[in-house]
Amino acid sequence: MWQVTSRQTSFGHRVAQATLVCVGPDGQPLTGRPVRVEQVSHDFLFGNTGFDFMNHAIGLDDSEATLRLLNDYLDLYNATTLPFYLGRYEPRRGEPDAECLMAAARLFQAQGHVVKGHPLVWHTVTPQWLNSLPVGEVEQVLRERIRREVTGYASVIDMWDAINEVVIMPVFEAEENNVTKLAYLKGRIAMVRMAFEEARAANPQATLVLNDFDLTSAYECLIEGCLEAGIGIDAIGLQTHMHQGFRGAPQLLDKAEKFARFGLPLHFTESSLVSGQLMPPEIVDLNDYQVDQWPSTPEGEERQAAEMVDLYTTLVSHPAVKAIVYWGLTDRTAWLHAPIGLIRDDGSHKPSYDALKSLIKGDWWLPASEGATDESGRFGLTGWLGTYDVTVNGATQRVHLASPGDVTITVQVG
Repeated sequence: MWQVTSRQTSFGHRVAQATLVCVGPDGQPLTGRPVRVEQVSHDFLFGNTGFDFMNHAIGLDDSEATLRLLNDYLDLYNATTLPFYLGRYEPRRGEPDAECLMAAARLFQAQGHVVKGHPLVWHTVTPQWLNSLPVGEVEQVLRERIRREVTGYASVIDMWDAINEVVIMPVFEAEENNVTKLAYLKGRIAMVRMAFEEARAANPQATLVLNDFDLTSAYECLIEGCLEAGIGIDAIGLQTHMHQGFRGAPQLLDKAEKFARFGLPLHFTESSLVSGQLMPPEIVDLNDYQVDQWPSTPEGEERQAAEMVDLYTTLVSHPAVKAIVYWGLTDRTAWLHAPIGLIRDDGSHKPSYDALKSLIKGDWWLPASEGATDESGRFGLTGWLGTYDVTVNGATQRVHLASPGDVTITVQVG
C-alpha cells in the first residue's frame, strides 16, 4: 500500500516563520485578542489540464458527474493549462474557437487559478490551411496569431508556453508541416525570438515559458543561445511524461539542477505516471505505441500513488522549481489514451488522487489555527508560502507569506 512518509529533504525554502503584529485603526497593538488563521492558497503552482471541462465551460455539459469531477479538480489544483493547438483552435482560417477557450479561462480564473495557454507556436497539430500556404507567409500568420491570442486573453490568461519543442522543430519528420519548414529556414533561436518578442509586445506582464521534452544538452545549448541573444525567457518548461516508468528522484533532481544554472524558474510542465502496464522501454517515440486498450490496473494504481508522492516531494524539494503541471485528470482525455489520470471513468478516486491531496492539502497545508495575541499584539505563524486569512476580533484581513524565513507582517483591523 502507498503511504505518505516524510523525506530527508528540507522544505525550508517553501516556508515562512511570520510574526503577525495585530493593530487597531489607531495603530496601537491589540493585546490578548483572539486570532484565527486559515490558509487560502499556495504560491507554488500545482496544476493540471482543464481539457475535461471545455464543454462544461460553454454550458454543454452540466451533468452531475462533470460537476463532481470539477469539484475534485478545484479541491486539489490552483493552476490550469488550456489547449491552444492551432489545428484545433482554428481549424478554419479566421474562425478561432475563442468563445469556448475564453469561457474556460474565465471559469478557472474565477476560482483563483493561474491559467496558462499551451502553446502559441508548435509544429504539431497544425491546420491544413496553414500547411497549404507558401512558407514565406507562415511567419506572418504565426506572428499575427501570437498577437491575437496574447492580446485577446490578457488579464485572463497571463501565462503562455510561447513556443513548444524547439529542439526537434526544424528536423521533425513524423508529419509534414509548414512550421517545421519555417524553423528549418530561420533556425531555432530565431523561432524562439519571434514567439517571445511578439508575445512580450502584446502583453508585457505575461509570463512566457520555453517548453520542451528534450532535456538533454541540446536543450541546454538552445537556452544558452537564447539568453545570449537577449531573449526574455521567464521560465524554463521541462516535460516529464513517464509512460515507460518513473524516472526516479536522482534523475529528476539531476535535471532540475542542470537547468537551474540558468537562474530562471523551472516549470515541470507535462508530468505523467501510468497506473497500468508500462510502455515497453524499446519505444523511442512514445507516439509509436499503439494499443487497442490500455487499462488501469489495481497493481498499477498502487504503484502510481507511491510514485506520485515521490515525484512531488522530489520536485518541491528543489528551490528552483516553481510549478508542477500533471498532464491529465482522467484517462478519458489523456495523451495516447494512457491510464495516467487520477480519477477513474466512474468518478472514483485512484489512490494517486488521495495521495497527492494528502500532500498539497495535508502535509503542505496549514490547518486552521487559533490563539491570542501577546502583550505586544503579536501572533506567531509558520506556514507554506501563500495567502492566509487572519481573523482578529471577528475582522478578517488577507495576508501573503511571500518569502521564506523570518518575516514580520502588520495586520490592521477594525
